[in-house]
Amino acid sequence: MQEPIVHISPAPYVTVALAAAITGLTEKAIRRKIEEGKWIEGREYRRSPDGGVFISIKGYQQWIERGRR
Repeated sequence: MQEPIVHISPAPYVTVALAAAITGLTEKAIRRKIEEGKWIEGREYRRSPDGGVFISIKGYQQWIERGRR
């Protein structure tokens, strides 16, 4: 009998460390984009009730697709 195939996808919001692994950006680059206002809270990232930073996978994808205009 074959083992079932399991597909794993990340949650809609992930930690900075996991976002770095998924995107190929460094954690420092992600934090810099937030600090410099290139990523907007509520669009590319959110803060948890205890102040943690979580990156929106959808927000990141849309940011990439917007590109420089």
